[in-house]
Amino acid sequence: MIQDFFIKNMVCDRCIKVLKDELHHNNIVLKQIELGRVRLDIEGDGEIEKLETLLEKNGFSLIDRADEKLTEQIKIELIKTLKELPLQIKTKLSTHLANTLGVEYSKISKVFSFTEGITIERYFIKLKTEKVKELIQAKEINFTEMGQLLDYSNVNHLSRQFKSETGMSLSAYKSQQKNFRNSLDQIM
Repeated sequence: MIQDFFIKNMVCDRCIKVLKDELHHNNIVLKQIELGRVRLDIEGDGEIEKLETLLEKNGFSLIDRADEKLTEQIKIELIKTLKELPLQIKTKLSTHLANTLGVEYSKISKVFSFTEGITIERYFIKLKTEKVKELIQAKEINFTEMGQLLDYSNVNHLSRQFKSETGMSLSAYKSQQKNFRNSLDQIM
């Protein structure tokens, strides 16, 4: 029987590859996979238990509750939004999420804040900070260009927000040349 499963902490292309390999290795028929969701041809409860075990072994878990599914969809949408630069959000973030997820923003906001303990805006700032760290480590563009790609009004706004999140300036972070990035599934 074909079933959709929502997966917590499945936030990058590597996650997709790991899960694809694990499903293949465990003879579970994969029909479709994307960030945060898989469609499988499941033959019974035994395969669901096998799925839960392999997910747990790899740092993932099944999401059953509707509020947790919505929260994971929000996270995935924000991660996807930051994947391609420059940012392609033509409206306010709240409008973008409401349109993309087909749910009123007041509900989205309330559910996310309740399940995660922070606002969507704060979470998005944390994601943007991790993207800035990634761009700094790539050493391909300057801070002004980073600010433009991430839709900051100016480099000072980016700089203030980065320092507020990390406790260090952009230049200090760049000069340390160490990998102080957080994995996307650990951001909170």
